[in-house]
Amino acid sequence: MNPSSDAPTHVLMYQTFPEIGGVVHTHSTHAVAWAQAKREIPCYGTTHADGFYGSVPLTRELTAEEIKENYELNTGRVIVERFRTFDLEIMHYPAALVPCHGPFTWGKDAAYAVENAIVLEEVATMAMRTEKLSPDAKPIPQVLLDKHFLRKHGAGAYYGQKK
Repeated sequence: MNPSSDAPTHVLMYQTFPEIGGVVHTHSTHAVAWAQAKREIPCYGTTHADGFYGSVPLTRELTAEEIKENYELNTGRVIVERFRTFDLEIMHYPAALVPCHGPFTWGKDAAYAVENAIVLEEVATMAMRTEKLSPDAKPIPQVLLDKHFLRKHGAGAYYGQKK
């Protein structure tokens, strides 16, 4: 069998961020819609905040040259660029949207990467519905974002079952 055509994207992610043990690329309906709209997914509530420490990042668009030559590798490069340019902790934002393309998610292993893809699609759906119900919706207050994200992923995490 042939490897995924997106393998160069995944390999670059593994090489750049050693804490990543699994990468997933989907074409899920709502996350793709945000990517096609060229918008980050705003964090409107605690469901989103449980998995992502703020808006789901959007990369810049690839240039014509980046598309024509080494497209898949350059897709990985724009993801890496987005995280490095804005000094984002890769595991605090376990997904990125590539404009006109779709979502990439990751985790400490393949199972977590898949779980993050599922969660991403759900928060994409919720954000879209939030904006439909309330076009002037504002992101979650920082104090509530901090509480929900850090209680699961922070240094003093206490949410969930102990293993």
